[in-house]
Amino acid sequence: MRRRLPHDDFHQMAEIQCFVQRTQHAAAVCLRCDGGADRISGRLGTRWLNGYRRSDEGEGALTWLRLPLLLLVVSLAVIAGVWRWLATPVTLASAPIDPAAKLDCVSYAPFRNQQSPLESTVRVSARQIAEDLAQLAKITRCIRTYSVDNGLDQVPALAREAGLKMIFGIWLSSDRLKNRIQIDTAVPLIKDFPDVIESVVVGNEVLLRGEMTASELVANLRTVKTQVGRVPVTYADVWEFWLRHREIYDAVDFLTIHILPYWEDFPIRARFAAMHVDSIRKRIAAAFPGKDILIGETGWPSAGRMRDDSLPSRTNQARVVSEILDLARRENFRVNLIEAYDQPWKRRLEGTVGGYWGLIGNDPRTLKYPAGEPISDFLHAKAAMIAGLIYSVVVFGAALLTQRRRPWKPHWSAWIAIALSATCGGALLGIAVDKMLVESLGTGGWLQWGALLAAASLAPVLASIAQVTGRPLPAFQDLIGPKHLRDRSALAVLLGVTLAITILIAVQSALGFVFDPRYRDFPFAALTMAAVPLLGLALLNRRPQGERPASEMVIAGLLVLSSGYIAINEGFANWQSLWTCAAYVALGLTMWQARAVRGQE
Repeated sequence: MRRRLPHDDFHQMAEIQCFVQRTQHAAAVCLRCDGGADRISGRLGTRWLNGYRRSDEGEGALTWLRLPLLLLVVSLAVIAGVWRWLATPVTLASAPIDPAAKLDCVSYAPFRNQQSPLESTVRVSARQIAEDLAQLAKITRCIRTYSVDNGLDQVPALAREAGLKMIFGIWLSSDRLKNRIQIDTAVPLIKDFPDVIESVVVGNEVLLRGEMTASELVANLRTVKTQVGRVPVTYADVWEFWLRHREIYDAVDFLTIHILPYWEDFPIRARFAAMHVDSIRKRIAAAFPGKDILIGETGWPSAGRMRDDSLPSRTNQARVVSEILDLARRENFRVNLIEAYDQPWKRRLEGTVGGYWGLIGNDPRTLKYPAGEPISDFLHAKAAMIAGLIYSVVVFGAALLTQRRRPWKPHWSAWIAIALSATCGGALLGIAVDKMLVESLGTGGWLQWGALLAAASLAPVLASIAQVTGRPLPAFQDLIGPKHLRDRSALAVLLGVTLAITILIAVQSALGFVFDPRYRDFPFAALTMAAVPLLGLALLNRRPQGERPASEMVIAGLLVLSSGYIAINEGFANWQSLWTCAAYVALGLTMWQARAVRGQE
């Protein structure tokens, strides 16, 4: 009856002893190490040993380095090429923001960092608003507001000082008392600043939210209209709701429609966004002749998850804004862009994408696309490329340093797996870091995505060491099973923890995409960094015997089935979804390869 060796020391000692003795006919030695996967043959005179090649007497000392060094060079070249491609700037026919040609109007909310209108106690200071308006006066002639709460009642006076005009907003909801307070606060301001307030928007997407009936909305519109004299009054909503509620037409002086190509039921690709906006504008004009139309909201997000083939990005935002503004000048229609500043508070309602519609960043409040400067999706592409190159060297270095202490050289397939892990990790590290910084929200979000990034960064390094030493990927039993079956070696523990973190977050995110997908981000970069080395290790260093654990089988089935549903639900044009699903499948296959060994005392 064999006794399990819980540590690697005895295994290494046995290898060295066999190598020194150089006997051709030693009795077969079979030592169970890391769950019973590693075996040392007694026939050490053979050239190959269970996938590992012995060092021949006449072989040059550095001959075995040829393959890993060649693969390292290829890996570095691929990483450099990927980042050169990703950093390629986009050239536009006209700059999205040109101080020489000011915007017609832009939506303005003054909230910064942790400030949120969802908290009634928040009141933005006049100084903070004045700083914003002084900056906005350089790029636009007008701003649109949505409410008089949270200090926004100060905006008309400050806008006058900054030389800005206003589309003044009154917020309506299902709370009738608050609606009355909004109107009673707004009407005196409208009367006091007729030189600033060009028009009044009574209610914003209240029909879309289902918080008010059309008849109630019309009553509020008429209430305001009778009190503000000649100031034009309108209502703002997504364009479909104007077609559904035509009775509003007679209660407004002009129509304010929202056309957001990204948020359409069938999302529009960035390259077609401007044409879509013009097409909808003409459709509404045909349905409601005789009154002017203001496009009250249009734009594109600079970060967030894809919807079909609609990709939020800096270059796409710049392109869409530039093309819509150019079209508006040629077709002579009015446009209010959404929005002036990124609004972090919206992320709690609409996910990451909700916080990145601004033309100016949140903090620092710098213009995203200064005129004359190249536009790229990655502001720190050079640093990301250098970090990726260093990372690839680290992965190869860990394997080479480990190999120096081993008399048996790994099969060439192990170096291929190491090269794939190093290349994927190096190419995706900058993207994974960028996604973590942009998509993490709150303490829970930072812990979750920070843990995934840490696991993804460790996986290629640990897997490369395991590939060289012939270690299998540990099963969950090796970590949390009965004490006599646990593997307490440092490599097994680190690999097991890395695997557990990756699988836990993968399962959580996969189920999220199945049951509540609309605002979730796709963690494709970090998941791929972890999935590639873990799958390679599971395939090449699989335990030759043992039972497939039930827990791993359940996880494998869950990930594979979820990925199929997600791919169909998100659409095959969504490459972020397909990439993430591929990572789920890879992790599912990794789990399917797991084997647990029955230990005996």
